[in-house]
Amino acid sequence: MDRIRAKITGIQGYVPEYRLTNTELEKLVETNDEWITSRTGIKERRILKGENQGTSVMAVEAVRGLLEKTNTDPMEIELIICATVTPDLPFPATANIIADKVGAKKSYSFDVAAACSGFLYALQVGAQFIQSGTHKKVIVVGADKMSAIVDYEDRTTCILFGDGAGAVLLEATTEETGIMDAILKSDGSGEPYLHMKAGGSRRPATPETLAAREHFAYQEGASVFKFAVTNMADVSAEVMERNGLKGEDVAWLVPHQANKRIIDATANRMGIGFDKVMMNIERYGNTTAATIPLCLWEYESQLKKGDNLILAAFGGGFTWGSIYVKWAYDPKK
Repeated sequence: MDRIRAKITGIQGYVPEYRLTNTELEKLVETNDEWITSRTGIKERRILKGENQGTSVMAVEAVRGLLEKTNTDPMEIELIICATVTPDLPFPATANIIADKVGAKKSYSFDVAAACSGFLYALQVGAQFIQSGTHKKVIVVGADKMSAIVDYEDRTTCILFGDGAGAVLLEATTEETGIMDAILKSDGSGEPYLHMKAGGSRRPATPETLAAREHFAYQEGASVFKFAVTNMADVSAEVMERNGLKGEDVAWLVPHQANKRIIDATANRMGIGFDKVMMNIERYGNTTAATIPLCLWEYESQLKKGDNLILAAFGGGFTWGSIYVKWAYDPKK
């Protein structure tokens, strides 16, 4: 029998309208545009504004657009997986809310929490359901409202993050396309360097944790940078070597958009020219689980069937990984 693979048959993204520029951040914290741009590559980021607006708002827009674009009946969707660290609520899962809002009444759904590597983790999980032959249509969403957990008095973190969502449709194929290979890793000893101090079962919310501003993302930048540069590059090189790929064989590197210097280091380690690196960090910043699908969405018109893509990410936990994707369709005309 021919091997069943999971292929991406559609991609859609969504970002809020509001642009938070570096110039505006200069009014909030002691920083400036030149400093932010030179160290991160970020010029602006999108922010979801309004009362009662959670991550699901953006994810629903991305999924609705995906269903329309691929001419897919929501009742055909069997599973929705949402990668996020900013769920609407501790429970139910944000994926449950998405499924309800888009009319995917026959699907079941769950969330995956792996920080900035979340989309890769969720994509690999979704691919397994397709490859097993038990599911025909799976939607994987990467979405985060990082503005909800960013301390806008902390200049080391507030300059980095933005809000956004991206979604892909996975279907089965027996062609040599789709999700070809994946290497995913984690190391819980990285917890002290990138985490949220309070709000979970270990340290539930109290007046004291609120006063101490412990319900925001905390990052020890230098340590995270060091781990990210090494591990994201190494795992990407490993997945290439395992599949006999050299730099010239790769059409696109699709890196997590955390920091331009990390992206540059990863491309160098893989021997990939910067003209083949997907980048939108200057406009969106770090949208955590949404960065990779947002890149795929923006570059979709440049992708051709058979293109070799290397997806790579590194996130809190620590989590990191790389997925080799052979693109499954030509640009729509």
